[in-house]
Amino acid sequence: MRRMISTLSVGGVLLSATACGTAPGTTGTPSVASAPAGSAPAAVASTCEALGQAYSKNIATFAESLTNLVADRKTVAQAQKSLAGFATAVSDATKASENAELKADGKLAADQMLAKSKDKKFFAGIKTGEDVNQTMGATLTGWLSPVTRHCS
Repeated sequence: MRRMISTLSVGGVLLSATACGTAPGTTGTPSVASAPAGSAPAAVASTCEALGQAYSKNIATFAESLTNLVADRKTVAQAQKSLAGFATAVSDATKASENAELKADGKLAADQMLAKSKDKKFFAGIKTGEDVNQTMGATLTGWLSPVTRHCS
């Protein structure tokens, strides 16, 4: 039960603190998933939609793996795998983009996430629910910032 509450609180923080471009004044949902077709060239809009789908498919798994890590340090490999999978999804969503800058920024974001997935010190520093919230909020936002500017 405690793990479930922690996961839910992470989700609440996540909706307000992260996303691939949460616009000011919105409800906090990722604007990348619903980029208006008229506000960006088609290449950017379709890539942002793919990023939104990658985000949606991977965010809960990553949050849960970090929450599990706090409860059981033996789950570090699963947390690392979850972040690596998230990085791969970001890479896959951007590598075929017709927008060269967005493609390059997607690679940068994915490479940052993949590097962190291999960083044992990073995961060793996640010890409390607050650490999970920080990672799911400001840290994840920072990793995704190269693509956020294209999709907000």
